[in-house]
Amino acid sequence: MDRTLPALPDHLFARLAELGIKTETYHHPAVFTVDESAPVKTAIPGAHSKNLFLKDRKGRLFLVVALDRTPIDLKRLHSVIDANGRLSFGSADLLRQVLGVEPGSVTPFAVMNDADSRVRVILDEALMRHQTVNFHPLRNTMTTGIAREDLIAFLRATGHEELICPLPAPPAEIA
Repeated sequence: MDRTLPALPDHLFARLAELGIKTETYHHPAVFTVDESAPVKTAIPGAHSKNLFLKDRKGRLFLVVALDRTPIDLKRLHSVIDANGRLSFGSADLLRQVLGVEPGSVTPFAVMNDADSRVRVILDEALMRHQTVNFHPLRNTMTTGIAREDLIAFLRATGHEELICPLPAPPAEIA
């Protein structure tokens, strides 16, 4: 696909159509956090997500895509995803540079902007148990539902292999 980066939602939808992937998109007011998006999610079928843009001590980048209410122990996450040392959040500037999205619009769809495949995509096993998963289509004024198998096909078409794994819960959350 010949276009200028970063991709816009229309570029994403065109790429999904090119891959034969069906989606359903809902328009809504801008939402920036999981809590803020709760009223919007009630009208949209499927599982909803939270997306964390992280980096390790060596500067390797990770996009952790989790079920929206999954508690994650960031102090132990590095050992599960083979990161070098503890993880920290990537800056807004790094997010814009690598994934081409603004804070509040982080989404696995943004890997289409990561032409150098710098970002490792980590999918929460709990999220991937759902048939339909929902993400912002590069902007936080819309939510797009996609079948979990089609999400994986999309990621692979962008040159990103996914790692599906259970994410470590904080110690207080362990049953």
